[in-house]
Amino acid sequence: MSFVEWLWGSQFARFALVGTAAFVVDTLVLYGGLWLGLGYYWGRAASYFVAATFTWYGNRRITFAATRASGAAAIAAEWARFLIANLGGGLVNYGVYAALVNVLPVVRAYPALGVAAGSIAGLTLNFALSKFVVFRASRPG
Repeated sequence: MSFVEWLWGSQFARFALVGTAAFVVDTLVLYGGLWLGLGYYWGRAASYFVAATFTWYGNRRITFAATRASGAAAIAAEWARFLIANLGGGLVNYGVYAALVNVLPVVRAYPALGVAAGSIAGLTLNFALSKFVVFRASRPG
């Protein structure tokens, strides 16, 4: 098995790849928010929400495609469940970002470093919640 086959076959690796793309989205939206004057904290809150929605969509299409919901109401419920379930990882993510922006001048100068650190901090918790709460294979009727 090649590395690429292993990587694509691993749910955690696919989750991390989607998360890497979401990091780019998160950072771009944060910098857009900073440019619009939202500041480090409101800009990050907005960028996190957009990135979380991007992550949900990517994970439902790539990482957990076999167990994703179908039908408009079920898809909306899945999205809401994803945002709620990943709130713990989101709080860890935002907390790490806010602490670093507050304490380290280099992160204040380059907020993408804080976004990266926060994303890494919340990764494992968000994967577990997504796998076992949001996209679990069987749901009781």
